[in-house]
Formats: sequence, C-alpha cells, structure tokens
Amino acid sequence: MNDGGAWIALFSGGKDSSWALYRALERGLPVERLVTVHPTEDSYMYHVPATDLAALAAESIGIPLLEVESGVDASDVSDAGRQGDAELEPLEAALHELDEEIGVAGIIAGAVESEYQTSRIEAMADRLGAESFTPLWQRDPRELAEAMFEAGFEIRIVRVAAGGLDESWLGRRFDREALSELEGLNERYGVHVLGEGGEFETLVTDGPHMNRPIELEYDVEWDGSRGTLRITDAWLG
Repeated sequence: MNDGGAWIALFSGGKDSSWALYRALERGLPVERLVTVHPTEDSYMYHVPATDLAALAAESIGIPLLEVESGVDASDVSDAGRQGDAELEPLEAALHELDEEIGVAGIIAGAVESEYQTSRIEAMADRLGAESFTPLWQRDPRELAEAMFEAGFEIRIVRVAAGGLDESWLGRRFDREALSELEGLNERYGVHVLGEGGEFETLVTDGPHMNRPIELEYDVEWDGSRGTLRITDAWLG
C-alpha cells in the first residue's frame, strides 16, 4: 500500500462501506476523508437509503465528511452501463478536487461481489493515480457477516425489497439470528445473505470505530411488497 498521501473512504453508513473503513483503519491507512454520494432512487452505483445519516456517523467516527450529490436521474440514461458511468462523474470530480487539496493516495470501497461497481471504482482510482482497497471483495458472505458481528458492529435493516422479507424486517438488527433466517430465505427465494442483489439495505449504528452510537426514531413505510424506514429523528447517544 502507498504510504504517502491521504486515503479516502467511499462511505454510505451501511455495513459494507463501514466494514471496509474499519478494516482500513485496522491496517493503519491514513484515512483523511469520508465521501458520501447522495444518489437518486434506483442507483446502480450507490447505497440509496439513509445516506443523510452519514454525517452523524462521520461525527461519531471522527473523520471529516465530504458529501456529493449524484444528480443523475435514471430515466435520463438509456442503459445501466451509461448510468453507472454518469453516476460516477460527480464523485470523480470531487476526488480530483480532494487530490489537489490533500493528495489522494488511495480509495477504500465496500464492494463484495459487484463487478459493475468494482471495475468502475478501480478504473477511477487508476485515473487518479491512486490505489484501491476493497477488503470485502469476493469474500465469503457468511464469513464477512460473522466478522462484523464478532467485531461488535450493530447493524439495522433500513430497507427491504425481496420475497420473504416482510414488514417485520424493517428496523430489525442484522445479527446472527437474522443471518440464520436469511440463509433459509436464500435457499427458498435466492435472497443474498448480505443483500448484494438489493434485497435489503443497512445502517451501522455502532461499532469499534465509532465513539458514540447512533440513536434513531422512525416510522415504517410498507407498500405490501417492499418498504423502508423513514427516520424522524437521529442523534448520537
């Protein structure tokens, strides 16, 4: 790994980006910025729900946050590949500005299985002359989940959109009991146990990299087949 310059973590507040950040900090990489992209709905590149809580998470972690608006409307783009490229442009522009300001040595990302995301992030890092650190990439999903639990991550499910995941999953902790149930749903419905297919999204509310937990008040929005948490208040405990 490059020892000179700053490392930048792509950060949504969800479990995957939080775990990638945690592993980078464990490794001793000099993470000087978190970058959160606020996408439109149906993003191909980014975690969508609850990204507005990333600032609260960054405050707890103690690393400055840069927030970027995607501004890409899926209806304006003809195919998934072009949408991903278009969504990446505001992020890459922000990283170029950071490179001029503090020098970007590397980019940290929480991709697990998505070649779509990983190839674009690695290509962007190459254009910046930076390295990439993707500690979740192609790891066994169950082993990753167990590692998060063992480290003390507290994870909430904030969106569900898959067969077998009903309203009761919204706001639920993603823990060993939930993982066991998800393995059963994987066999029955093909639900990915880490939600890699967009079956569910998460928010990390506490962990060893955080100084204070995130406390939440919320309402549940459910349309009969999918749903999300509408956060009505959030604060650091």
